[in-house]
Amino acid sequence: MSILEKICVTDTRNLVSVTLSPSSAINIVHGVNGSGKTSLLEAIYLLGTARSFRSSKVKPVIRQGRDDCTVFGTVLTGDKLWALGVSRSRDNSCRIHINGDSARLSSKLASVLPVQVINSDTFRLLEGSPKDRRQFLDWGVFHMEHRFLNAWQRAQKAMKQRNALLRHGKMADSLLDVWNTELIQSGEEIDGYRRSYFEALKPVFEETLGQLSDLTDIQISYTRGWDKESGLCDVLERSLKRDIESGYTHWGPHRADIRIKHQSVAAVDSLSRGQQKAVVCALKLAQGRLFSQSRMFGCVYLIDDLPSELDREHRLKLCRMLRNMKAQVFITCVEPEALAEAWGADKSVKMFHVEHGVIVEDLLSKAGH
Repeated sequence: MSILEKICVTDTRNLVSVTLSPSSAINIVHGVNGSGKTSLLEAIYLLGTARSFRSSKVKPVIRQGRDDCTVFGTVLTGDKLWALGVSRSRDNSCRIHINGDSARLSSKLASVLPVQVINSDTFRLLEGSPKDRRQFLDWGVFHMEHRFLNAWQRAQKAMKQRNALLRHGKMADSLLDVWNTELIQSGEEIDGYRRSYFEALKPVFEETLGQLSDLTDIQISYTRGWDKESGLCDVLERSLKRDIESGYTHWGPHRADIRIKHQSVAAVDSLSRGQQKAVVCALKLAQGRLFSQSRMFGCVYLIDDLPSELDREHRLKLCRMLRNMKAQVFITCVEPEALAEAWGADKSVKMFHVEHGVIVEDLLSKAGH
């Protein structure tokens, strides 16, 4: 497993100075709304990604009146101990340290501390844009295929340059050919990685959903972002006139998507809210299961306000699956009793109480007592 053994949080949201030694298994973080529960999950996510899952801007993450927020942590992966540090400033600068050395890319953090978030935003996997589902897909591809990041960066650069040429109007065919070639090569490479990952993910998702819910006839499919019968070279050539008129590239790996249907109708339109939650939770759990099967360690789960997101039956099933996965989990809730039934007297469970940004381990209370 990938285990966060210690975390120190400074000036992140309303967390002034917090130091915790969490359980390697289940951690229940409870307190009233606005106390700082989600801020702790956000700090862990920041340590693993150098960004927030709650805001695309850094300023709201930094405590009011301060210039920086900082998170340090020690992470055990297999038999290796890592020291991670992330600091974000109001000027949007970011400082990353791994084992005392400066790191330029947040992808280094992600390889040490892979995190999965399950919260209200997880519904975006059904009701959000294709970008939300691509990000989900690419998280898995990044961790499974080390060549993916380079191909993705090449495609991004090629897309940016090609779009700039399209908007410019007058362009040299030779220059456009250069970026077409780069986009075609990197785009088809990305498609190969995505397709291979999706084929591995699909049966794990179906099995996971079967354990979590009695839903049947859920169809999940991958679309690569251009005509499945044609190569990207032919598609770009056919759509060139349209691309020039609009000033951007219509088809390519940036249009890939995952389609999720129930009885041939979009799941977001045909499932109840509770059924939708079961599907998106199954996607997240399946991705974590597939990750742990391919690596010597598993990812860390951050689950925000679980009792309000799932009914009792599905909540118990989800908790049972997490326990069987032997993953490190951080779960927030208002009332810890809401999760007591799920964990019983499990001695690997740690409980933390949050009040006004102060977090203390609840030594007197154990789940099930």
